[in-house]
Amino acid sequence: MPTTDSKVTPKKTRKHGPHKKTARRRQQILEAATQVFGAKGFYAGSLKDIAALVGMTHSGILHHFGSKQQLLQAVISYRDQSEADQANAARGLDLFQHLIDTARANTARPGIVQTYVVLSAESVTDDHPGESYFTERFAGLRQMILDQLRLLTPADHPMPEPLLAASACNIIALMDGLQIQWLLDPAAVDLTAATASGIEAILAAVMAGA
Repeated sequence: MPTTDSKVTPKKTRKHGPHKKTARRRQQILEAATQVFGAKGFYAGSLKDIAALVGMTHSGILHHFGSKQQLLQAVISYRDQSEADQANAARGLDLFQHLIDTARANTARPGIVQTYVVLSAESVTDDHPGESYFTERFAGLRQMILDQLRLLTPADHPMPEPLLAASACNIIALMDGLQIQWLLDPAAVDLTAATASGIEAILAAVMAGA
């Protein structure tokens, strides 16, 4: 029996050890899935391919993400998470500078760009799990860009609303189309310069008004 004045030294425990390990593992899986889906698409890229890259089993991937569809959603969110807040906070010309800066940043992450290009194109196929995400994403982008274009068109002779809406669509199409050209032939396409040139031309037309 210990005496009343004896001191019991508690065992040292590692705080949040398992949580940190799980977070690292999920990060590894996301990076591997980005690579596999980018190279093969959602349908052809298998969980076994992803598991092999991180030294896990097929069931290990499912333990962390539940299903292949849930992993896809996580990959898409992983791509967008670092930029969404900045884009939503930008106003007027700052938004379009942010878009140009995004193009510049994309030149250092071709794997992420490739994943986005493949999955967004593939999402138009029947029953693709990314269809609703990309539909909502493009709708949100069009609205965000349109709102800022309205601030830039002259108040006394503004560009007509249908042309402003078309301009918003054109900026998205410009960025996505240039990414495809750049992925296919990076030596021939200066992604940053081409993006800046196209966006600036559209902005000049909008700011000139009707």
